[in-house]
Amino acid sequence: MQTLSTIGFDADDTLWQNEHFFRLTERHFTELLVDYAEPEHLAARLLDAEKRNLAHYGFGIKGFTLSMIETAIEVTDGKVPGDIIGRIVNAGREMLSHPIETLPHVHETLEALAADHTLVLITKGDLFDQERKLAQSGLGEFFDAVEIVSDKSPATYARAFSRHGDGPERAMMVGNSLRSDVIPAIEAGGWGTYVPHDLTWDYERADEPKNGSPRFFKIASLAELKPLIDRL
Repeated sequence: MQTLSTIGFDADDTLWQNEHFFRLTERHFTELLVDYAEPEHLAARLLDAEKRNLAHYGFGIKGFTLSMIETAIEVTDGKVPGDIIGRIVNAGREMLSHPIETLPHVHETLEALAADHTLVLITKGDLFDQERKLAQSGLGEFFDAVEIVSDKSPATYARAFSRHGDGPERAMMVGNSLRSDVIPAIEAGGWGTYVPHDLTWDYERADEPKNGSPRFFKIASLAELKPLIDRL
């Protein structure tokens, strides 16, 4: 670990709030269709649609909006009123313009680490939306490179850390998703630091590495990241 040279950061719910806006929109969605299905049933149907459509639409707000429309059509047997479809579209449009709320300790942590490490932002989702959020966050100056990818796998991290650093063996990935940020980075030969967020999409849930994996770390907030790296 004395040779750690590159640190990758997830964006959504690691650097700024994201899932919070999805939850608010999902609540509004269930209210729109309350006459057709119970909220819990709608939420389950929507999650199924989202997972089913990832291969077609990818991650992000646009795919989420299309999945809401598809679910509305399904639960109403094709009889969903046009005005409800319009309100779903408007809800998705509002999500694409919500203000960016950075999480605690982000700015000072990035500033402290940027002095001695190559910082790479590795995020998945819609290209335009992720670029918008990064620009509005004011955090772009701290990153040496930005990778907006369709999904995160061991191969994704191997390529990113080889392209922008000294390979995954000298890199650490930091994020709030065990499934997307931490586990595949470790499988690529790197290190993974898990920073839990209060809200996590069900798709992103996974079990923590067992048997005291020496490449896995868990911290309560980004305030603990610089001290962790200093100790290593």
